[in-house]
Formats: sequence, C-alpha cells, structure tokens
Amino acid sequence: MSSPPYECTPLEEIDRIHAELHATFLSASLSSLSSSAPSTNGTFNTPPFPLLSIPYRTHQVLQIARLCQENADAICDALFQDLGKPREEVLLAEVGAVIERALITAQKVEEWVTGGDAEKVEMSAGWQKNWKAKVERRAKGVGLVISPWNYPLILTFQPLLGAVAAGCPAAIKLSEVVPQFSSLMAKLVEKYLDPRAYRVVLGGVKEITRVLQLKWDQIFYTGNGRVARIISAAAARHLTPMTLELGGKSPVIVHPETCGDLETAARRIIWGKINNAGQICIAPDYVLIPTTSIPSFVSAVSKALKTFFPKGALHPESSYARIVSQTHFKRIKGLLEGTKGKVVLGGQTGPGSVTSTPDRGIEPTVVVFPETMSLEEIGKDVLMEEELFAPVLPVIGVKSLEEGLEFVRRRDHPLVIYAFTEDKSLQEKILNSTMSGNFVFNDTFQQLASNDIPFGGVGESGHGRQVLKYTFDEFTYLRSVVDIPQSDEPGFVGRYPPSTAQSVAFAEGCLKIAIPSGGGRKAAL
Repeated sequence: MSSPPYECTPLEEIDRIHAELHATFLSASLSSLSSSAPSTNGTFNTPPFPLLSIPYRTHQVLQIARLCQENADAICDALFQDLGKPREEVLLAEVGAVIERALITAQKVEEWVTGGDAEKVEMSAGWQKNWKAKVERRAKGVGLVISPWNYPLILTFQPLLGAVAAGCPAAIKLSEVVPQFSSLMAKLVEKYLDPRAYRVVLGGVKEITRVLQLKWDQIFYTGNGRVARIISAAAARHLTPMTLELGGKSPVIVHPETCGDLETAARRIIWGKINNAGQICIAPDYVLIPTTSIPSFVSAVSKALKTFFPKGALHPESSYARIVSQTHFKRIKGLLEGTKGKVVLGGQTGPGSVTSTPDRGIEPTVVVFPETMSLEEIGKDVLMEEELFAPVLPVIGVKSLEEGLEFVRRRDHPLVIYAFTEDKSLQEKILNSTMSGNFVFNDTFQQLASNDIPFGGVGESGHGRQVLKYTFDEFTYLRSVVDIPQSDEPGFVGRYPPSTAQSVAFAEGCLKIAIPSGGGRKAAL
C-alpha cells in the first residue's frame, strides 16, 4: 500500500496533542488576567508570562504576525507550488491580512477580555438592589481549527487569532490538499508559537477522523456543507459548539438601469470571480440580469478580461491561479461538458496534470443559457446544482427584478448576495426580500477587507461570525456572576416550606398584573 502524497501526524500523536492541550488549559490560571512582570526564562516562542494570561496572549498573537512577515517568501513559494497562486494575490489577501489583523488583535485583546460585556450589572428589580452582579467573558476551553486549502493562511490564522485572544489552546488541522503549504506551516507554528498551547495536525481522512473522535470545546470549520455535516455529527456526540464558515451559490443581481456604468459593474464582477481562479466561498456564483442586457454585459466582461490578461489568462506571465488538484480540474471540465448553457467567453483549459500545477489551468469562462430554457430548467442545470468553486460564471436572463429575486428565494440562503444598483429604494427592496449571510452593493469580494463588520453565513452557508472581535466571541462565552448577601434573608422567608396563605397570595400576584391591549389577539386577527 503506497504512502499518501502528504505528511501525516501519527494517530497516537494526535491523542497526545489532545491530552496536552487540555492539560495546558486546566493548569493555566484563569484568574491571572492582569499584566504580569516578565521573568528572565522566556524563549522565542514561549513567553515569560503566566500561561494564557493577557500578556501571554498578546505575545503569541504578535508571534503570528512575525511568522507571516518573516516567512512571506516561503509562504508565497509554497502556495505557488500548491495552487499556482500569484505572489501579489498571496501578499494582499493572505499575508498582509493576517499581519494587519494580528496587530489589531494584540492592541485590543485586553479590551475584549475586560471590557464590553465583562462589566458590572445594576439589577433592575428593587428587591435585588443589594445583589452584586457582573457578566464576564471566559474562554470556552480547547479549540479545534479545521482550515481549508483555498486560502489556507488567512483561514487558518484568522480563527486562531480569536482562539489565542480568548485564552483557548488550539489544535490546527491543516488541509492535505495543499501539502507544501501545510508542511511549511507545521514547522513554522512549532517554531513561532508555544507548543504547550498550539499544535498542528497533518493528514487526510484517517487523521481527521481520529481528531473528530476526541472531545473539543469549540470547533471552527471552514469548508463545504457536505463535510460540515460530518463534522457537525461528530461534534454533536460531545455537544461541542461549532462555527461553520461554508459557502453556497452567491448570486449577483444586476439592474442595468440603475447600476451606473455597466462596464464598471462587469469589471468588478469578473474580478471577484477570477480571484484564486474562482476557488473561494464568496466568489460570484451566477449572474441574474435582464435578458436584453446580456450581450452588453458579456461584451463588458470580455473587455475587462483582455485588460487583466493581455496575453490570455493561461499565459505563464499572467497573474492567474490554477486549479488545486487533478480531481477538481476534471470536475470543472465535466461541468462545462454537461451544461446546457453556451460558453460565450473562455472555456479553454490546460492539459491537466496530477503533478504539474501550471497545467491545471482553466480560463475565466462565461456561460449563457438559451432563452428557450425556463428558469426552472436552468435551476436544474449541472452548473446550478452546487457551489461552482471554479472560474465559471453562468449568466441567467430574467424578465424583471422580481423574477430574479424569486429565483434567489427558491434556493438555499447564500453566504453573500451581490447587487448592482445605486437606487436606494431598490436596494431596500432587494434587502427585505432576500436572506443571506452578507450583502454587498455595487462591488464583489471587498467585504473581506473590512475589519469592522462581521462575516459569516446563515442556514446552508454556515453559522457563527468572524473577524477580530467577532472571532474572539466565538471562542468565549458569557458567564454571569451574582453575589447575594445574607442581609437579604428576611425577604426570602416566603420561599421556604411550608406554604402559608400569605406566601400563596404573594405567588398569585402575577395573575393580577394588567396586560396592555396593544398588539394582542384582536390585532393579530
């Protein structure tokens, strides 16, 4: 039996990692959240602070920034080998984003832990006025981060930053689909982060199966719905809470009369599609546009692609990623061969190769469905069955905005809906008649650049939120603390047995409270 083409963590080592991480969490002083004077016995990756204290967390977060900054060339090289991903794309979307958010996290971690929800509470009921109450943020425990192959750096460290800031030790299961990157990260995490608290697991199905047999306190998974169901079932056995960042078919609604310049809209749409050759959960999946505007839209997309890739997208000098594996390459070719739509732009592919990433190229491709197909028939086409995760953009003609919205509503809730219209009333109409994890007007992809708004799905596109403080919240829980003084004992006499006429009368007081008439049964009828 041949060995897999990627490194694997031995199963017994996975068990040891799990046990050691839990031992770290249990041994850490959870009450040691204030600043502590450093000792003299710290090392590069093991800081001289109390384990999991705020200074310790800050140090580890900054170590993540150093890991990315000091090894940027190696990271870019690994992702080029695995994905053919251009250096600029890696630096902007992954390395730079991790460094920026690590620095913000380091600045904010103490505020997140000790401020906001973690504050004293004034009790509203008069008979509770002597109670001392507060709500505090506490780490859930040991986390498990399961990261994907498409944007493996940012989608590994973005969840991990939240875990570190929260005070959660964590295991990181890296994807076997990007073996060069995962092997590099295993070495770098061990070098830069404290191995008592943060460990990497490598491998495929056998290794992740073992990982999921173990009990974790929070699982953060980024990937697809099929695997999410398997992970969710495993987590349910231990009642482990989860964050699921999935995907789905994110539509683009184009209203030509109010979108401004159609060429600008088309350029923004196709740019969002070609990032990482369409292999990202927020890529525009399909376009809904009035049938009469399809020729103008296709022409505008063609113009943009010629500007992006003067020598063609598959030319060696073009900054354009390749398909991650031969399996995915064949899957996408099969989609193009099986669709009833017509390829009107692109469609050319490389020869395909298991070992040569450059050969697994597929041009940005636009597919238009014939007017003779009904929307019901289009909805059943092979291109519309599931998230494409490919540089293929189906264009669907509709008679009206309402018809397009109805098409979106009949499908699972997407991770994001894109709509191109500058008309505020239409924006409100589209917002109020659809459901999605996120919504972006007049651009694509750029919502990921924001450090201030939450990102996540709903329904089939996932649950839970990130980035920064939102990720921190995923790895923490709110614990209420109440101190009830014995001086209040005289007021509690009626709660103790035996019941008396007086205590029963007090309990029956709720039956005499006047209930306002507004919004009641009459209004509902």
